[in-house]
Amino acid sequence: MAANRKRKSALPGFRFTMGFTVLYLSLIVLIPLAGLVVKTAGLTLPQFWDTVTSQRVLASYRVSLLTAFFAALVNVAFGLIVAWVLVRYRFPGKKIVDGLVDIPFALPTAVAGIALTSIYAPNGWIGKLLDPLGIKVAYTPLGITVALIFIGVPFVVRTVQPVLQELENEMEESAALLGAYRWRTFRKVLLPELVPPLITGFALAFARGIGEYGSVVFISGNMPLKTEITPLLIITKLEQYEYSQATAIALVLLLISFALLLVINTLQRWTNRRLRSA
Repeated sequence: MAANRKRKSALPGFRFTMGFTVLYLSLIVLIPLAGLVVKTAGLTLPQFWDTVTSQRVLASYRVSLLTAFFAALVNVAFGLIVAWVLVRYRFPGKKIVDGLVDIPFALPTAVAGIALTSIYAPNGWIGKLLDPLGIKVAYTPLGITVALIFIGVPFVVRTVQPVLQELENEMEESAALLGAYRWRTFRKVLLPELVPPLITGFALAFARGIGEYGSVVFISGNMPLKTEITPLLIITKLEQYEYSQATAIALVLLLISFALLLVINTLQRWTNRRLRSA
């Protein structure tokens, strides 16, 4: 029996690979997070509370969370359309378009931030067209959202694309033969299969947006209480040698991100169970 169990093991050398996994996660994730907590422990509870609830810090949380949330929502819609076009249609330059989706992964975020700022500034290519209409993008929360959309869309596209590739066209053809209109076919046949990857893509884009720094720092304008993001505030604290305050702000941001991701993952599991039982 013992020999059969060993032969059925999914991971040959399980003890070694498990030990390496735990060591790797400890060095890369657990120890840095523990250091964050230890450094924050240098503050007394009143000092910690005053640090993380100051007006400037709360304003930075609001800017980071709201812009990341709305950017992720836009990416869900835009990413679904891009993934749909790449999977369902053939057109010249398709491989080029498919490669362009991954540019935010390869492009240094600071370069992306400078490029977006130059384009959407009042004298930029797009900014000078929007300025007469009273629409200001650069140095506003809207500009931060644009930057987060840019860096977040690949997460949604690459999450939804494999699911669309696995969906069979026969399901849509059968729905059409039964008299279903395109919108009803999409809502009843395709959307239930796409909800889990869309939620996953939203969570990934949202999490990336909360902690994004390089692509946002230039286009945001960095105005305290208005367009200052939390990562920039953390950097400012570090430059002022206020390490405990910086880690305290980072710890709260980490807890908020973890709680939101936990809620999203719970929602995703609930959606999967509901789809299986339907």
